[in-house]
Amino acid sequence: MPSSISVRLAIMMFFNFVIWGCWYSTISTYLTTQLSFSGTEAGSVFGTAALACILSPFFVGMVADRYFSTERVLCALHLIGACLLYTVSQAHSFRTIYPLMLIYCLCYFPTLALTTSITLKNCPDPRRFPLFRVFGTLGWIAISQVLSYFTLERSANQFVLAAGVSVVMGLYCLTLPHTPPSGHGKSITVREVLGLDCLVMLKKRSYLTFAICSILACIPLTFYFSFVNTYLNDVGVTKAASKMSLGQASEVLVMLAMPLIFRRLSVKGILLVGLAAWTLRYALLAYGNNGALVWMFYIAIIVHGVCFDFFFVTGMLYTDQEAPSALRNTAQGFYTFLTYGIGMFIGSELSGAMLDFYTTGTADHPMHHWLSFWQSSSLGSLVLFVAIALFFADRTLIHSKQPDLVEELV
Repeated sequence: MPSSISVRLAIMMFFNFVIWGCWYSTISTYLTTQLSFSGTEAGSVFGTAALACILSPFFVGMVADRYFSTERVLCALHLIGACLLYTVSQAHSFRTIYPLMLIYCLCYFPTLALTTSITLKNCPDPRRFPLFRVFGTLGWIAISQVLSYFTLERSANQFVLAAGVSVVMGLYCLTLPHTPPSGHGKSITVREVLGLDCLVMLKKRSYLTFAICSILACIPLTFYFSFVNTYLNDVGVTKAASKMSLGQASEVLVMLAMPLIFRRLSVKGILLVGLAAWTLRYALLAYGNNGALVWMFYIAIIVHGVCFDFFFVTGMLYTDQEAPSALRNTAQGFYTFLTYGIGMFIGSELSGAMLDFYTTGTADHPMHHWLSFWQSSSLGSLVLFVAIALFFADRTLIHSKQPDLVEELV
C-alpha cells in the first residue's frame, strides 16, 4: 500500500473517533446539569446510539454496499451529521433533542463499519488493520483532553465542536481512495442483513447461554458509559473526561497482551475475569470519593481494558469460532445487533430509570444517591458472573489462528 494512502486512512480513523468522543461520554453530564433532564430522559437520549446500532445494518447492507462509493457515503453522512449536531447545541427540550440525536446517530454509527470497510479494502494485509484502528483510540484520547482543558463537559459547545470536526471530516472523505460499492447489483434480504441465519448457533447450549449473558452484560456496561462522567463531575472530580481517557489507554495495552492470554485461559475463564472486573469496577465507584479514596476512581477507570476486551472482544472471537464458516461475517453482525443494539438499548433505558429511582430533591436541585446506583450495577455484574460460572459449559481455548483476528478487532 502506498504510504500516502496509509496516512490518509490513519487520519480518517483519527477524526472519525474524535467526533464520537466529543459527546458520547459527556452528553448525559450536559443534559442533567445544564438542561435539568431527568435520568430517564438522559438515558433515553444516550440510548439513541443503541437504536442506531440496531438499525444501521439496514443502511450499510441495503444502501452503502450497493449504490454509492464508500467515500461519498461517508462525506454525506458527516456533513448531514454536522448540521444535526449544531442543531442539538441550540435545542433545550427532550422532545427536540431526542429525535435530533436519533437521526444523528443513524448517520454516525454506520461510519464505524464504513471506515473499517474502506481500510480493509485498501489494505493488502488485514493484519495491518490495528495500525490504522489505533489512531481511532488516539483520537478519542486526544479529544477527551480538549473537552477537559476547555471545560466543555457541561457545555453545549461539545456539540458545536463535534459539528466542526464533522465538516472537516466530511470534506476530507472526498480525498480518500475511491472504493466502489462491493454489492452493486446483488439482491439482499432482511434476513441476511440482520444475520438471522445465525440463529442456528443458538441450538448449542453454551452459545445460547453466552448470547443471553452478552445482552445482559451490556446493561451494567451502559450504566458506566451513560453516567460515570456525570458522577465524577457531581462529586467534584476535575477534568473528568481527561481522566476517563486512561481507560482507552489501558484498552490498547490489554489488547496487546490478549494473544498471550488466549493461550493460557479458556473462553470461560476469560469471560469470568472480565465480569469480575466489572463487579470490582462498580464497587470501586460506589465506595470511592474525591478525597482520600480517589485512587478507587483511578483503578475503576484503568480496569476498562480488562472490562471491555475480556468480555466483548473475546465474545467476537468466540462467535467467529462457533459460527459455520459460511456465516462468520454474518455472525459478527448478529453479535453486534444483540450487544450494542438490543443490550445497550435496554441498558440505556434502565440506567436512566435507576438514576431517577436513586434521586431525591427537586429538578433544579437533584440529589443523586450514587452509592446505591453503583451498588446495583456491581450486583448485576456479580449475578452475570455466577450465571456464566454455572451455565456456560464450554472450556475450550480460542483457536491458535485467532491472534491475527484479535489484532484486526482492536
